[in-house]
Amino acid sequence: MRDTDFDSTHVHPAAASGSPCQKDEDDNSLGGQIQGCSGSKLPKDIWCYIHSLMPMRDAAQVACVSWDFVRSWRCHPNLHFSEKTLGLKKNACQMDGQADFNSIVDTILKNHSGVGVKAFKFTVPSLYIKDYRNLDHLDSWLHTAVKPGIEELGLTLTIDGHYNFPCSLLSGRTGGLLRYLSLGGCHFHPTVRLGCLGSLTTLRLILVNIRGSELGCIFSGSFSLERLELRYCNNIVRLKIPRLQRLNYLEVVNCSGLRAIESKAPNLSSVSFAHICKVQLSLENTCRIKILNRRGGSFAFCTDLPSITPNLEALTVLSDAQMCAPIMPSNFLHLKFLSISVGGPAFDYLSLISFLDASPSLETFILGVIGELKACVSVFDDPSDLRVIPEHHHSKLKHVKVIKFSAVKSVVELTCQILESATSLECLTLDTTHGMPRCSVNETGKCFFMVKDALVEAHKGVMVAQTCIKPKVPSTVEFNVLEPCSRCHAVGL
Repeated sequence: MRDTDFDSTHVHPAAASGSPCQKDEDDNSLGGQIQGCSGSKLPKDIWCYIHSLMPMRDAAQVACVSWDFVRSWRCHPNLHFSEKTLGLKKNACQMDGQADFNSIVDTILKNHSGVGVKAFKFTVPSLYIKDYRNLDHLDSWLHTAVKPGIEELGLTLTIDGHYNFPCSLLSGRTGGLLRYLSLGGCHFHPTVRLGCLGSLTTLRLILVNIRGSELGCIFSGSFSLERLELRYCNNIVRLKIPRLQRLNYLEVVNCSGLRAIESKAPNLSSVSFAHICKVQLSLENTCRIKILNRRGGSFAFCTDLPSITPNLEALTVLSDAQMCAPIMPSNFLHLKFLSISVGGPAFDYLSLISFLDASPSLETFILGVIGELKACVSVFDDPSDLRVIPEHHHSKLKHVKVIKFSAVKSVVELTCQILESATSLECLTLDTTHGMPRCSVNETGKCFFMVKDALVEAHKGVMVAQTCIKPKVPSTVEFNVLEPCSRCHAVGL
């Protein structure tokens, strides 16, 4: 194994093989700190318990510097294999990187006792994407780690989905205590022989080749299921969810083959759908739904929501472009959070005031402006007076944020209207960027990329925010204008 393929904090194979690096005698080492701290007189089983709570990488490093932790390392309950946890460099040569990854995983698992594994997570390295044959090792790794007593199992594999997950792994007593199962990029074909997954609370399937009838085999023995997430599972045509009493969260995203969802789960409280506008929906006891996330399709479905989900408290909508928002026939009496992303050259953002009127309890409103802004009428193109709709009152509204705020005239009109009608407003934030994490918090150290046209529109938005909006903001309201980072977008300026 070559040191050049790893950073200075990589998991050393010596920790797995039971030959930790000899640093115990160094007072500055972690082992020396442990020996010298006031708690060193604690019983070894307490130290081993603390060791078991550490992430795998940290636990391996501790085992490298202290013989006392070698035994507990061999029974470490949380095994998570990925490029990050193993310290692999993503720019390493593909063949060498695969060999290093396989070697490290093999070494750790061969020297693990196979006892006490509570969580096993495997994220395929990016260098495997074009060569899934290297997953041949995965079967043996799974059989080593997945045994009775395991509680969490997560596999994120290649998008090609060639790997066939061995369902027999979860049969018998092995699946009895499993609480969390997440599979990505594989075939998963359970049968009635799978048995009972009575402790399973979370099932997440992403890019998984599975049929609706096979899902039924899981549901039949998963009476504790609380959370179901299905994304890009294109072979499911009909999703039939039985009367699972504890199921409270359902997420279905971009399952292109799906034609119908029929749920008899009586206690769903949070539902998230994306791009399933042509899917026939049948949900039981919708009055219990308090959180709804709907992405894709038109605004038309919103008009029926107050009667279908009368107790809704949070609504997130991403809609295709329309001319304007629909007039709401009845009110969302309990809605406190509303996020709408919509756009199009002809869309009238001021029409969204109808949603605010229909939400007398609303406290937070987030607007995402989407689509090409160049084609929209701006305040610079039409400097005539801004429209004002009189006699509107939104007395509970406290927090408002506009993402991708620009000089689009109807966006400016809506913002001014809110300032006029929201008497309890505490904070107004106008974000002229895409609303993505900035370089200060992003792992890459860079802001989300913005094309030149977007930067131009953003700087127009900053100008409008300062000249048209700021003078109208009451002194009691916190006013924030977020503009593109000058360091990350200096070239585009």
